[in-house]
Amino acid sequence: MRDPDRQHRLRGRLATRTVGGGELPQWEYEVTSGGRVRYVVDEPARTVLLVYAAPRHPKDTDN
Repeated sequence: MRDPDRQHRLRGRLATRTVGGGELPQWEYEVTSGGRVRYVVDEPARTVLLVYAAPRHPKDTDN
């Protein structure tokens, strides 16, 4: 089931990720209270790329 409160576009330095020489928007889904999945969306290619998955909160957002 989709929960929009658990899904959001990342901001700041994490807002985009370079893939294949281009910048793509980076999103995060909160799977559990700590677990996260990050992905980028390549709309022209109609592709979603999984870039991070972990059972705990990523430390790069602690700033």
